[in-house]
Amino acid sequence: MTAQTKIVTIALAISTTVGLSSTPVFAKEYYFYVTNSSSSRIDKLQVSENGKKWSYFDIGKGIRSGAKNVKLIWDESTNSEDCNQWIKAVFADGSSSTPSRFDFCTNLDDPIVFE
Repeated sequence: MTAQTKIVTIALAISTTVGLSSTPVFAKEYYFYVTNSSSSRIDKLQVSENGKKWSYFDIGKGIRSGAKNVKLIWDESTNSEDCNQWIKAVFADGSSSTPSRFDFCTNLDDPIVFE
């Protein structure tokens, strides 16, 4: 490597580092795990900050009966929401679980079990 190449490489490294310093390198990924201990597929998960207005959490084609520790990732658009949220499952048989309050900022590796 020539002296000129070293200078260009160092300059590129410095400019890249400076450019990244104003932007977070790693975004916090909020996730949680779901275990479906019921006899019916979970078709939908609903979440709510206040327990009154519910939104759907995208779970694709659902979570099969007996599935354990299915990892779900929150969309980064929810990062400004409260950590404590209500959550409930809507099953393929038409029933729903009882809503429960969950802290999505702690114990991320402890699954939410729906029965």
